[in-house]
Amino acid sequence: MDLALLRTFVTVHRAGSFTRAAALLGLSQPAVTSQIRTLERQLGRPLFLRQARGVTPTTIGDELAHKAAPHLDALVEIAESGLDDESSLRTLHLAGPPEFTAERALPALVELTGDDGQGFSLRASFGNADEALEGLSAGHHDLAISTARPRGALLTATPLCDEEHVLVAAPRWAKTIGPVAPRGSGASALENLPVVEVHESLPFVSRYWASVFDCRPAASGTVVVPDLRAVLTCAIAGAGLAVLPRYLCASALEHGDVVALHDPAVPPLRTYFLVVRTGTLAMPHIARAHEWLLRTAADWS
Repeated sequence: MDLALLRTFVTVHRAGSFTRAAALLGLSQPAVTSQIRTLERQLGRPLFLRQARGVTPTTIGDELAHKAAPHLDALVEIAESGLDDESSLRTLHLAGPPEFTAERALPALVELTGDDGQGFSLRASFGNADEALEGLSAGHHDLAISTARPRGALLTATPLCDEEHVLVAAPRWAKTIGPVAPRGSGASALENLPVVEVHESLPFVSRYWASVFDCRPAASGTVVVPDLRAVLTCAIAGAGLAVLPRYLCASALEHGDVVALHDPAVPPLRTYFLVVRTGTLAMPHIARAHEWLLRTAADWS
């Protein structure tokens, strides 16, 4: 079987579209379509179901991708690293949410960079869960940190850690509202406070309200900035209440720059997953980074 056809097939499977696969491969869409048809004729079975937007793999297509993709990735790794240049470092491409990746993952992984024979170069990309997983599936990344567990057999996810969310504000706001009661009655005391968030939809505040108060927030965003570190800065400056991961605001809480407005019996949690393409843990630098992050995360609180 022609390896070029398999490479095109795996790229289409990961991209979910002939058009996107063609762009990734540097081929025309008709060339990609022709190669997939050739492979389907050789196998005597359809590999994709054509839809209005993209393609969906058949059962046979999923099975072939599951078997072939890890071996193709290994061949690409050999080609990229070189057989004779033992002194060159392999490169680990990591993707994840900007705050968690910057504050947690990167400080841990830089310990593994270097030229000690087992080290690697590190390249990081920031994005939301959909972007990270899509890039991982397409082969742009080796490792992704995601708050969403991917479906299907192409990607393998391992729980990394849980993130506790805390409702915080500058001390003056805590004095204004006083103690916050549990459940729905507590939410009413917070209705008149301005809100700092990462998006107009109030994703962190809404999740907290639903989990702790069993209702939706009545307020709208007063300050909206697309980075949780900026949210913390604005909260410290007195812009309003915010819901933040404890790891991000722990120092500010300790120094009294912000205070927790509420202490629920069961705080809201969000799980992070460490995701790889199935089979790629056979590559030493990916396996080492994967194991190191899991080991380091055990000490995160």
